[in-house]
Amino acid sequence: MRHFLSTLLSWTQAVYVTLAAVWVLLAAWQGLEHQRVRESARAALINRSEDITTTLGLVVRSQQRRFNSMVSQERLESALTELVKSGAMHAIALLNATGGVVASAGPLIDFGSNGIVQPNERWDRRTVTLVNLVDLGASVMERGETNRPTIVLPRRDPNEPPPPPPRREEDALFRTNGIPFPFGFPADPSNRPPRPRFGRPPPMDAKEYQELLTRRGLHGLAITMSTDAFHRTCNQDLWIRSLIGFLATLSVGALALAWRNVAKSSELQMRLLRASELTTHLKEMNLAAAGLAHETRNPLNIIRGLAQMIGKQQDATTEIRHKTREIVDETDRVTAQLNEFINYSRPREVRRSAVALGTAIGEVVRALTYDLEEKFIRLRVPPGLPVILADDQMLRQALFNLLLNAVQAVERGGEIDVSARTHAGSVTLEIRDNGPGVSPDQRAEIFKPYFTTHQKGTGLGLAVVQQIVLAHGWEIECQANEPRGALFRISHIAPAPAPK
Repeated sequence: MRHFLSTLLSWTQAVYVTLAAVWVLLAAWQGLEHQRVRESARAALINRSEDITTTLGLVVRSQQRRFNSMVSQERLESALTELVKSGAMHAIALLNATGGVVASAGPLIDFGSNGIVQPNERWDRRTVTLVNLVDLGASVMERGETNRPTIVLPRRDPNEPPPPPPRREEDALFRTNGIPFPFGFPADPSNRPPRPRFGRPPPMDAKEYQELLTRRGLHGLAITMSTDAFHRTCNQDLWIRSLIGFLATLSVGALALAWRNVAKSSELQMRLLRASELTTHLKEMNLAAAGLAHETRNPLNIIRGLAQMIGKQQDATTEIRHKTREIVDETDRVTAQLNEFINYSRPREVRRSAVALGTAIGEVVRALTYDLEEKFIRLRVPPGLPVILADDQMLRQALFNLLLNAVQAVERGGEIDVSARTHAGSVTLEIRDNGPGVSPDQRAEIFKPYFTTHQKGTGLGLAVVQQIVLAHGWEIECQANEPRGALFRISHIAPAPAPK
């Protein structure tokens, strides 16, 4: 039985640990899946920005002038404004090689001290800003030339007078705002100079051309996009994952509760089986005890009566009377042990009824009044003890044996406390004393027959208590009563139902 209970306990712990591990793995899996969905939504947003970048490249190239990729800032920003109005993005800024803004549309983008967003992805509450440091002017020409820079002409000052008409072909290489080549050619195509290949305009030296590319050449762009779709996708997935986690928690809890019920049912069945085996064994012992009582009681009574008659004779000496008293005492002691044995071997047939625990304890205390007063023992029984389901006579016998054991254990002027509490639908009864207590190595032996720590004890009182407890389906244990003494606890007592 003890091996079965220990095995059941180990299995129960293993099942609980397994269920907890499954729940942790499921929670971790859902967390990883949610992270994967976030990364997928983030990648989709970045891919969308790349698609917009490609579209903007087409827009920029469509706005280029015929020569040297010159683009008007007014026309470029007008096209960008239309893109912003379409809802494809929140704001956009075209950048030069140093990160300065060449053209923009929409709200101003907050750039760092280095001229670009740090890092290249900056996530705010409702928007995300992405910086793509690529050459938007890159294209493939008819003769295989690549990486043609796109130069954005600044806005014309409205107060600035228009430029004079060109007088010579070389004057056509210069225009207002210091931007060279080639907007002033004569209308006659035959008088135009040959179209130059890509490169620095002839009137401009390399340093000036490089400065122009640095200030006005398109090198990259910063896009600010709304993250509402990203957050909506993440929140929907989070709700789904949370629902899965909640259902998994309910499933694990239900499985743990089901296993707990199975373990309790198995334990209860084993207790009932042990009680049934014990009852069968006790029936066999009862037959032997009945024969022993029949064969032993009568001779003991005869011996006791003869000893009393001898002690009452007038010519009996003091020594004879003393010896006869010893004979009477010994026969009484043997008779008491015999009665205890018969009581222990009697099968326990429980007839349950509603028993007021306070009333039963009060009657037992009245029976022990002489012993309590003789040793000046203080016994405390709280009022309002619950009503339980038990066999009235068996319960009183168990209480009598437990309290008598406590009375015999405590010293003169000792204390005994009786208490009961209701928890989780069952009653627990406790009897405490401040005697010497029971050592840990004796607590497992104290309920065995004929084991006693008292000089005058029979060793069957606590064994009878355990029989009664097991017959009711309860449990009893002996523990240390801090700071001193012993504690006997009876648990799993069924409370009586409330009267209707």
